[in-house]
Amino acid sequence: MVYSRPPVSTAPSKPPVAGWRVAAATFEKSAPKLRDAPAGDLPEIAVTGRSNVGKSSLLNAFAGQRGLARVSRTPGRTQLLNFFRMQLRHPTRGDFEFRWVDLPGYG
Repeated sequence: MVYSRPPVSTAPSKPPVAGWRVAAATFEKSAPKLRDAPAGDLPEIAVTGRSNVGKSSLLNAFAGQRGLARVSRTPGRTQLLNFFRMQLRHPTRGDFEFRWVDLPGYG
């Protein structure tokens, strides 16, 4: 049997679909109590869940940055409210800034 390669397409490939992208992600502050949190001047997304389910890993994946939020294999390491400032950018809609809050696990 003779195998041959499929023909190589010379047509230009389509550009990726433009949409929202993370333009900036930075650690802002850790707070032991809610009263120590940054001012409520931005919309917030708070991520909560059981210990060791990947809340910090989710933040790192969303931001596309390894090590933005510290990750541990040991449950219960996140003991503070951790605030991160995020900026999304869209080519036609402009920028959108919000705060991501990584909450301690429970259970």
